[in-house]
Amino acid sequence: MRIVLQRVSQASVSIAGRTVGRIDRGFCLLLGITHGDTAAEADWLADKVAGLRLFSDAEGRMNLGLADVGGSVLAVSQFTLYGDASKGRRPSFIAAARPEEAEPLYQAFIAALRARGLAVETGEFGAAMLVEIQNDGPVTLILERDAS
Repeated sequence: MRIVLQRVSQASVSIAGRTVGRIDRGFCLLLGITHGDTAAEADWLADKVAGLRLFSDAEGRMNLGLADVGGSVLAVSQFTLYGDASKGRRPSFIAAARPEEAEPLYQAFIAALRARGLAVETGEFGAAMLVEIQNDGPVTLILERDAS
């Protein structure tokens, strides 16, 4: 599993002009799932996200987490995170898990975040979405956990 995490002042996802998820301060997570990923990776990444301290304290240091600042999460499925553009001009997405494998893990990841007390908004798995992200900082991390 692979996540591109952005600290945001706000983020939203819409489908066909209808907003389906919106947060203010928090993290926007783009989640990619590959073959062999399991609920163990989803749980590990949820724990990592819930524990990250990426918000500034009174001294301006990144010492505060989502719970400390009342932040939320916007989680969006993003199979293109496993795109390979090393050959040719059209990326290959063969490393991305098939929808029937990926969607249950996406849902497990969301459930694991919520189980840690986080407020979570989502996109819609497999839909064509417009994601608006107001990156705060900018702060962007790549988190990855292999099934091995």
